[in-house]
Amino acid sequence: MKIAVIGAGIGGLTLALMAERQGFEVEVWEAVQTLRPLGVGINLLPHAARQLCELGLEDTLSALAIRTSALAYYNRFGQPIWHEPRGLAAGYDWPQFSIHRGEFQMALADAVIERLGANCIRLGHSFEAVQSTGEKGGPVRFTLRDRANDAVVESSADVLIGADGIHSAVRRHFYPTGDAPRFAGRMLWRAVTEAAPYLDGRTMFMAGHQDQKFVAYPISEPLRQQGRSRINWIAELRVPDEAPPRSDWNREVDRAIFRSAFADWKWDWIDIPALIDGAQAVYEFPLVDKDPLPRWTFGRVTLLGDAAHPMYPIGSNGSAQAILDARALVDCLLATRDTGIALREYEADRLPRTAGIVLRNRLNGPEQVMQLAHERAPQGFSRIDDVIPRAELEGIAMRYKKLAGFDPQSLRDQPPMPRRA
Repeated sequence: MKIAVIGAGIGGLTLALMAERQGFEVEVWEAVQTLRPLGVGINLLPHAARQLCELGLEDTLSALAIRTSALAYYNRFGQPIWHEPRGLAAGYDWPQFSIHRGEFQMALADAVIERLGANCIRLGHSFEAVQSTGEKGGPVRFTLRDRANDAVVESSADVLIGADGIHSAVRRHFYPTGDAPRFAGRMLWRAVTEAAPYLDGRTMFMAGHQDQKFVAYPISEPLRQQGRSRINWIAELRVPDEAPPRSDWNREVDRAIFRSAFADWKWDWIDIPALIDGAQAVYEFPLVDKDPLPRWTFGRVTLLGDAAHPMYPIGSNGSAQAILDARALVDCLLATRDTGIALREYEADRLPRTAGIVLRNRLNGPEQVMQLAHERAPQGFSRIDDVIPRAELEGIAMRYKKLAGFDPQSLRDQPPMPRRA
């Protein structure tokens, strides 16, 4: 079976590795002409880390990424709301990794090239259209545009997977109108700062509430071993303009736009203004997602990752859900020789699960604890138990873990990734 993947991002490259493990032929098409380690930090929770470890990538990730030890929530005064161990420290059999997104993508690309060959990833080819979905027999036929010479390239495969992100051209082929990103009225400013470690050097923290929030976590194991920390951070503010955001996402901006909102956020263990000032460049993103789709699959074409279910970056689940999509898709393809049935079963499994996460993230997901603390004690508190009982805090955390599929029992119950016979 030949699988064509549109998009050499995290989801598409992970799918290529999983498919190759089962003996499938894979071809990855990517619009950019050169893969570069772009972006800032991401988190890979244990349900995603398990899949990557089973692909033989644990040593690679451990050399690059921080093995996250804890997640801590604070209010805007730096008062602790909730603290929980993460990854191995929480009793999981797999770690939680915090890593530079670009470094992770390049590690995946290197593994794909090593295992599938240098010609597996076809750079500089943007998806154009599907000529045949393969629904009535025969292969999926589709066209791409060679960006080097503007020529149209025809190709075919037994299965076509759109893994080309929130602005997916494959998704747009099937949903040409009425599918614009949904703006939350909040802007994110993201950057990386090298600094002295805070807390234990392996903790992710969030502070504030939904309209004024700061998130940070270290992402470099090599720097940690040198006694330093590369800290990924995100500042988030509600903005008065509810109009759709500009199209030039991920643009470099002046930090003065938002810095004053965090000028007093200095506590004995972290100096947030200093983190903001220490970044070489700051990039602006709108907080957006898209409404869940009624279907992903058309014949033998389907969607994966952000192309299928773009979600707010709440709960650290965007990349993880793309990785889980890849695992579910390969499992379904192995379970039946009818690829049309396999793709429909994949959709039946993953679409409702991911739609639930998209909708829960609109309600702040596990970060709901910060909003509750702000609403119930806007001027701070002496004891968090007087504001939010511990049982309520534990319930919020566990419900999200179960929804997203990384509660410990769900992970233990999942069978290991099969190996090719």
